[in-house]
Amino acid sequence: MTTHSPERVALVTGGGTGIGRAAALQFADAGWRVIVAGRREAPLAELAAAHPAIDYRIADISDQAQAGRLVDHAAHAHGRLDALVNNAGVISPVHILDLDAEALGNLFAINVFGPSYLASAAVKHLSASGGSIVNVSSAVAQRPNAQGAFYGASKAAIDYLTRSWAAGLAEQGIRVNAVSPGPTDTPILSTMLPPEAVEAVKAQEAAALPLRRRGTADEVARWIVALADPASAWVTGQVIAVDGGMAIA
Repeated sequence: MTTHSPERVALVTGGGTGIGRAAALQFADAGWRVIVAGRREAPLAELAAAHPAIDYRIADISDQAQAGRLVDHAAHAHGRLDALVNNAGVISPVHILDLDAEALGNLFAINVFGPSYLASAAVKHLSASGGSIVNVSSAVAQRPNAQGAFYGASKAAIDYLTRSWAAGLAEQGIRVNAVSPGPTDTPILSTMLPPEAVEAVKAQEAAALPLRRRGTADEVARWIVALADPASAWVTGQVIAVDGGMAIA
């Protein structure tokens, strides 16, 4: 008699577009059940309609109560939770010379507090399944930049938390890793800049990389899925640069 392993379950935040969307599809194609979450229903519903293994949930992860309910829903929907992917994030042009308290608070609420709320709520589920957390950081966390100082600081916090959570949760059988993408083709720039400025930034970023091109969401997502996979059971506390060589440029 053949025994089939239960389907693994992943919760992917910021799953409607970009890297989160690509990761959700790759998890689903690999046989996982996936719950994607975000604040805008349209892209989430479109993604869920595109693959039978993907469901969605609307949630604001910067609210601790909503984050907790999201994690519990994901775990209870399929009886387990094997991976939490903290992908939701925002870029904000907060500058030290014109500091906006509300914008700064929102940046850290989504980029740092949200992943923390989710991870805390997920511990009981991930310890039961021997699962893992994969955080999405950024290559800019290691490259000081006056224009993006606070965004970089929020991602540097994620790098530190990744290593700290990995050390603290190892006894419970939970692995914690992160991917650190360099310039990647996602819709996020278009939410901040006009089209001509977006193209100029893309060209500038590509020219500065050793591989002379920006990455794709699929290329980053591949590492998220690999780190969550049980085949990576000997890997924890790592921040993997998926950046076209940005770290060595």
